[in-house]
Amino acid sequence: MLVTQENLAVVAHGKGDLRLDALPEPTPAADEAVLAIAYGGVCGSDLHYWMHGAAGESILRDPLVLGHEIVGTVLLAAADGSGPSVGQRVAVHPATPGDDGETPFPDDRPNLSPAGTYLGSAARIPHTQGAFARRVALPSRMLRVLPEGLDLKLASLAEPAAVAWHGVGQAGDVRGKRVLVIGAGPIGALVVAVLKHHGAGEIIASDLHELPLAVATELGASRVIDARDPDAIAGVHADVVIESSGTVPGLASAIRGAGRGGRVVMLGLQRSGEVPALLSLAITRELTLVGSFRFADEIDAVIEALADRSLVVDAVLTHEFPVEQALDAFAVAGDASRSSKVLLSFDPEDHGSPEERGAS
Repeated sequence: MLVTQENLAVVAHGKGDLRLDALPEPTPAADEAVLAIAYGGVCGSDLHYWMHGAAGESILRDPLVLGHEIVGTVLLAAADGSGPSVGQRVAVHPATPGDDGETPFPDDRPNLSPAGTYLGSAARIPHTQGAFARRVALPSRMLRVLPEGLDLKLASLAEPAAVAWHGVGQAGDVRGKRVLVIGAGPIGALVVAVLKHHGAGEIIASDLHELPLAVATELGASRVIDARDPDAIAGVHADVVIESSGTVPGLASAIRGAGRGGRVVMLGLQRSGEVPALLSLAITRELTLVGSFRFADEIDAVIEALADRSLVVDAVLTHEFPVEQALDAFAVAGDASRSSKVLLSFDPEDHGSPEERGAS
């Protein structure tokens, strides 16, 4: 395995302290492959670790390599013969389910396992290091070989699209239904795309900013609503609402926008602790409120749909920066009025000027 560039990584050292660190070359276990990372998508949790030193109840206590939305190429195959071979292009399923031996959870829902870990997460000590680095060693079971013809840049959306796919799945059969999406950031935009793929009858998206609403329209939303217009949201009477903002006002809008007997999927992660909600309205309308957390194996269906182009998500990709400009990338990703999904490029041969494609 010949390498010529230092193993540059994006590391959160504390609140407001994001650094580019040179890591040692990865030393893989027998069941691990070494990947050359091509692209990594900046997620909301990455932004929270940078801006707040925590993502929900996951508090940063030690330096953490960020990143879990990643694709790359196998540089060194796993020594035990498992997983893909050298040269194969892969996406990554970043979860490791874990049973704590005490807390019950459904066997068919590994995303709910109580002792599970996720790449780039400070939920446990020691932290689970992420993969925003030029070269990383990862268990071969995490790797999903990409079909021929599926572009690596597009495949970088497989992980967040799987989150959206799982959230839509929590809504049940959406064919022919009127669906309201609260929050049209990267996950909400991907929800719109998945709803289009799944045959929703009418898709309405709300947000505070013009750019995410334009992205949602390009991905299949039939109309959009300014999130500051509660009367317009209340007038939707949606069969299904998918709350993707993870905000208290967003949750209130989701309940207001749901029709009687409707279903509200809480996909956006709310702040920790008690959160106010319009429960009297949910009760009198007999709404069904259901949570959605990460995903199980939906990433496999997403990769197939991306490859055959039945799932169209291109408009979500608005910016690309070389890893050396990670601080700039995070600043842009943290401004919802300027960006949807921001990618980091780890390929030293692809470090031109940042690509910015407006979604207007």
